[in-house]
Amino acid sequence: MKNKQILESTIVNQSGRLDKILATDFSAFSRNQIKKLIDQDRVIVNGKPVLAKYLVQDGDHVVIKVPPVKKTELLPEKIPLDIVYEDDDLIVVNKPQGMVVHPSAGHSEHTLVNALLSHAPLSTINGEFRPGIVHRIDKDTSGLLMVAKNNFAHEHLSLDLKSHKTGRKYLAIVHGNFSEKRGTIKAPIDRDPKNRQKQAVVANGREAVTHFKVLESFSNYSLIEAVLETGRTHQIRVHMAYIGHPVAGDPLYGPRKTLPGRGQYLFASSLSLTQPHTGKELSFSAPLPDYFQKMLLKLRNLNE
Repeated sequence: MKNKQILESTIVNQSGRLDKILATDFSAFSRNQIKKLIDQDRVIVNGKPVLAKYLVQDGDHVVIKVPPVKKTELLPEKIPLDIVYEDDDLIVVNKPQGMVVHPSAGHSEHTLVNALLSHAPLSTINGEFRPGIVHRIDKDTSGLLMVAKNNFAHEHLSLDLKSHKTGRKYLAIVHGNFSEKRGTIKAPIDRDPKNRQKQAVVANGREAVTHFKVLESFSNYSLIEAVLETGRTHQIRVHMAYIGHPVAGDPLYGPRKTLPGRGQYLFASSLSLTQPHTGKELSFSAPLPDYFQKMLLKLRNLNE
């Protein structure tokens, strides 16, 4: 979108706050994005700017003046990488907590992709802003992920992911204690109809399966291992919250009263895959990061 875009709508048989109604009517925008446009006087109702809390009425004519998107240039950056494995086809990297995997509009710097671009050529299948990225983990989730250096490898690794041939194990500190030591969560996941920033278990969502086992129990918390059978957005975070054991530190799906830190205590600890050209099975693991180890030590000490 090079030029400013004008969107129009007429309110019919709807009631409630303007920001909430528009986030539903214009699904390309989150409620937060709509609120920012309103705060910038870019949303006009019946010829006048209004507040986000404005209560819509039947017949209201709404105009949204969407500003032009700034062109984003993706540049290599010399950022240190913790590379666990590399060959001519792929890289396995241990991503730190707090690093975004790939750029997005308005966020083109300091991502894992920026760092990777300065290290090696990457596949082009996933487009301009996600070169090499076969799968991703959240900004505040740390741990292992694989990156394709060429399109042949990317296609191979993607097919293995879809056919559940890739093994992915996570460690997580979650709220509460379990009566059973292991379990499987089969609950479909899709975008939360009430909050576009979140995923949720919904009846007609995409199939999602998570296997877990309890490794250690503390007062009010547990350390679990989670194995992904499918790879939906925020899958472990959504599934654990769904069964009443949200990941500790999770600002989106967990309670406000939780363990201190910079985000969820979720670590992609193990990864297994098939080398695209040789067919050799490769398995990798990474040690727990310092912040995770320190919290476990604290919980163990409180348990004594």
